[in-house]
Amino acid sequence: MSLIKSISGIRGTIGGLPGVSLSPLDIVRFTAAYAQLIRESNPGPSYTVVVGRDARISGDMVRQLVCGTLRSCGMHVTDIGLASTPTTEMAVVFSGSSGGIILTASHNPRNWNALKLLGPEGEFLTAEQGERLLEIADGTSFDFAGVDSLGSYNLENYTSKHIEAVLNHPLVNVEAIYRAGFSVVVDGINSVGGLVMPQLLEAMGVTCHKVHCEPDGNFAHNPEPLPAHLTDLSTEVVSRKASLGISVDPDVDRLALVCEDGTMFGEEYTLVACSDYVLQKFTSENPGKTVHTVSNLSSTRALKDVTQRYNGSYTAAAVGEVNVVQEMKRTKSIIGGEGNGGVILPSLHYGRDALIGIALFLSHLAEKKISVTALRNSYPVYYMSKNRVQLKEELPLESLFNKIRDAYPEATITDTDGLRLDFENEKKWVCLRKSNTEPIVRIYSEAPDKTQAEALAHEIMSFL
Repeated sequence: MSLIKSISGIRGTIGGLPGVSLSPLDIVRFTAAYAQLIRESNPGPSYTVVVGRDARISGDMVRQLVCGTLRSCGMHVTDIGLASTPTTEMAVVFSGSSGGIILTASHNPRNWNALKLLGPEGEFLTAEQGERLLEIADGTSFDFAGVDSLGSYNLENYTSKHIEAVLNHPLVNVEAIYRAGFSVVVDGINSVGGLVMPQLLEAMGVTCHKVHCEPDGNFAHNPEPLPAHLTDLSTEVVSRKASLGISVDPDVDRLALVCEDGTMFGEEYTLVACSDYVLQKFTSENPGKTVHTVSNLSSTRALKDVTQRYNGSYTAAAVGEVNVVQEMKRTKSIIGGEGNGGVILPSLHYGRDALIGIALFLSHLAEKKISVTALRNSYPVYYMSKNRVQLKEELPLESLFNKIRDAYPEATITDTDGLRLDFENEKKWVCLRKSNTEPIVRIYSEAPDKTQAEALAHEIMSFL
């Protein structure tokens, strides 16, 4: 597998040749390049970088390389150990640090790892910063500190501070959640979610049953929280007669839910439900004020429908958290995110966060006093078909995209990120884009029923 370098970091499999896998040499080179970027971006007398990681088996090895390299570059290191991605993001802000590095390959299998890079705002690097980082990493002009200028190393825990910030958020109704007496099953995918989510839920008075919550990095199933991978969770929810089930990915920035009858709430609808709650609160307290929401081009149109219920406006951003955040800032959106279960609440921080996501969802459920199934049935019904095609190096994507455009002259075309075709009269769409993290082309389609969505996807896949 080729090493994947992008403006957001470096990702690859553990074991193999430098430049082909995520080798120690690549880790050191990229970390040193990041340290140089930090110095260039924020001139100052000293620099501190937060380092957090998920529970992957390779995590501690990568952590030692990253922390040692940062110190050799004169950077002070705050190691927060096993921590979620949103916790690491918030720790950068809490501590006033110069940046942060998250050691996680997110939904990729256990043999992968990655370095995700943050700026001083606790947000991912901009495109310009990312391009400069790649330029530095490809060079050889690294300048390491002398023995009297090595950075320091400090261990801290920020998970409790993150949980406290969630519990104290004005939109989180802890009292209502406590009174509701929820019983919840949590699938922690043997990573940090198994530590963080039970701690948060128990602080809100929720009875928590654990599935795959031992943070040993031996993922019990494919770590992407899709229905086919959540059969254990679904079975446990029904067996325990729980109120709902919760699944997170290894770094806890995505949230997928299971209804009380074992069916999937749908990860696309996590953001829809949380947005419904936030929009309802905001419009009731600010009558006449326009609200705005954002998701990416591959997310369900149900968010647009729900936003319009509140006379709000919706825009779609290019895929990628940094793109969604930029659009949210531009439009001053009060909530946004991605249809993969990523909820971004700016009043907490600009990052996908499963902790605030579940707190908002349970507040919504508690105040409505209905079941998870009833809540799901209150939203527009769409079916999404998610497909992927392995990318061959010689595949002429631009030429193929042009052929697809010509084949559907009636469609509205968006090409800011791959190619999206909207068929507004039929309330369906299809989006093709090359993944930033894997050598694949993703083909997502959505329509009011399964047959239409899958038929549209297969039509488009025939071109590939």
